[in-house]
Amino acid sequence: MRCAEWLRTQACFDDELDSMSTANTERHRMHCAECNTLHDDLDQVRTALRQDMAYASTPPALRARVIRALNREDAAQRPRGHAVRFRNWLSRPFWQGALRGIGGTAIAAGIAFFLLAAGATNPLLDELLSAHVRSLMPDHLIDVISTDRHTVKPWFAGHADVSPMVADFDGQGYRLIGGRTDYFEHQRAAVVVYQRGSHVINVFSWEADQRGLPKNTTRNGYHLAFWGAGNLAYCAVSDTAWDELLGLAGLLQDLSTRDAR
Repeated sequence: MRCAEWLRTQACFDDELDSMSTANTERHRMHCAECNTLHDDLDQVRTALRQDMAYASTPPALRARVIRALNREDAAQRPRGHAVRFRNWLSRPFWQGALRGIGGTAIAAGIAFFLLAAGATNPLLDELLSAHVRSLMPDHLIDVISTDRHTVKPWFAGHADVSPMVADFDGQGYRLIGGRTDYFEHQRAAVVVYQRGSHVINVFSWEADQRGLPKNTTRNGYHLAFWGAGNLAYCAVSDTAWDELLGLAGLLQDLSTRDAR
């Protein structure tokens, strides 16, 4: 079994935690050889990559694709007059030279990253992922601790703005361990917590228009699976394997379908 702080040590190394959580993780590493070794290994890998990474000139085909992508992006968002000026700006000698030589790869990669990141940004995904990571911190995972759905389900009345689907699928490998509430999308969302082996699965539910739900995706090593039932939107979040996460989502969807009949 890995230390329970294993994932948080990685997040701390990547500067993804707030100052208080970072301080708590650093104190934990002083007494945990496993997490301290992980941190040292990550530092060695990063140092090796920075020392050994070679620079290469940007292939002409990639330069052309980046410029075409920039032109399309700008044309879609600005009046035609602005698009013409932007293309003229890209064609100036400075940028023609900048996209060549030793810095070309970094510039092209940076431009491509921002083009892709702009389309991938979704506040709902950010909120769900942040809520999941926060729940993995000590004393943040569960408000009501129980493996009995008849205890967990009624608890949400008065604590959350929705009444989520709650079931125990211990026989299928998904053990119900409790629930809690979280606040996002301007409402008190319900979170039912399951355990799959050593992995925690948070199943969020909130009232939403299902037509606006994101597609299943992976961010920072965590999988997010979305579905809807009635007027509720659901999202299961975990670092377990995709097939295991989708297995729980399928069980909950089947249960919702049977209850709706």
